[in-house]
Amino acid sequence: MKTMYVYIMTNINNTTLYVGVTNDLYRRVYEHKNDLFEGFTAKYSLHKLVYFETFEDELSAIACEKYLKKCFRKTKEKLISKKNPQWNDLSDDF
Repeated sequence: MKTMYVYIMTNINNTTLYVGVTNDLYRRVYEHKNDLFEGFTAKYSLHKLVYFETFEDELSAIACEKYLKKCFRKTKEKLISKKNPQWNDLSDDF
């Protein structure tokens, strides 16, 4: 089994959210923070990890990611606030 992560990144003002999935959370957050790839997260400076969830299999993680991407922003905000009420950058603990 491979550990997988579903995560949410935001910008400094918490105005834009990005949901992603990866098998290496540390590497992926580093890539986002350093804008190593052009795209949505680089365009909107989404450098703050505010939520992540761990999965033991790829299919469950992908299903969760797809679900969260379809959710309204309020649902994502509640999910983040439940685990991370201050919306701190969780990658500071890496």
